Amino acid sequence: MTKARVLIADDHGLFREGLASIISSQPDFDLVGVAQDGVEALVKAKALKPDLILMDIQMPGCDGIEATRLIQQELPETKIVIVTVSEEDENLFEAIKSGAHGYILKSVSTKDLLTQVHSVLEGGGAISAKLAGRMLDEFRRMSLRPEPEEAREGSSLSRRELEVLAQAAAGATDKEIAQALSLSVYTVKSHMRNLLTKLQVSNRREAGRYAQSKGLVSPPRLPRKN
Repeated sequence: MTKARVLIADDHGLFREGLASIISSQPDFDLVGVAQDGVEALVKAKALKPDLILMDIQMPGCDGIEATRLIQQELPETKIVIVTVSEEDENLFEAIKSGAHGYILKSVSTKDLLTQVHSVLEGGGAISAKLAGRMLDEFRRMSLRPEPEEAREGSSLSRRELEVLAQAAAGATDKEIAQALSLSVYTVKSHMRNLLTKLQVSNRREAGRYAQSKGLVSPPRLPRKN
């Protein structure tokens, strides 16, 4: 029997060890490595070429969503399942857009986790009925959104994207935005790429000017003159 090669990426040692124990106990899985952040996950994925990666979202440096996008670019055949505590719609949608094949909450039972992971390896997906319902709702909302030229006004931007846009319009660097919003720099860069695409502009300065002209963000405050 050919075993599926599995890599685990999670910055919480206790959960990482517990998940590793579960995977190692399965006769059809071969745990080939563990990583503590997205950068290490990318490095080990390229070296080990796993069949499956179980990926957390909130990790220092490079988070799980950005790591998923980078790994899928390098290793499109590798299946990636997000295993997280986050039920936020934004994380769910960004994970799927980045190439994740599933999104499992850490509150899931061991039995359900293994069932969903096997489903992914067999070509299916892994997502709870509740989260699947949210995705269907989002698809329905997308179908009712205005055409691209109208949507350019900013109605398609998420709350987090608007926060990043406001910071960028004020002249903040990616590092400064990351510090202000408690995000990783990789996540900020991902949001900026999405912003440029949605606003149909070529760089952050154009995005800032456009956002201010349309009232999407407030203009930066000028320093007081003495």
